[in-house]
Amino acid sequence: MKKSIALALLASAFIISCGPKSSAVTGPKFTSSEHLAQGKTVFENSCNRCHKLPDPAKHDDKGWIKTLSRMAPKAKLTDEQHQMVYDYLISVNKK
Repeated sequence: MKKSIALALLASAFIISCGPKSSAVTGPKFTSSEHLAQGKTVFENSCNRCHKLPDPAKHDDKGWIKTLSRMAPKAKLTDEQHQMVYDYLISVNKK
């Protein structure tokens, strides 16, 4: 019985550790023109590999959080790149 519980806990810990990181963007962080320019470059180079670049006005700030949380792992963006892309998009977004 104890072995079964220990095995179940170990398996659960393994499954959780393999899941996505919860370091999601929650709002703007970078505002310098250098970071925003880097965000634009990452956006253009990473997102354009798989699909046409979306218009930044396509989503509001919260919509971009949701979209990027789904797409950043697919594009293999680092947490910093994810944040810079988000900050770039909301800086040029008209919504």
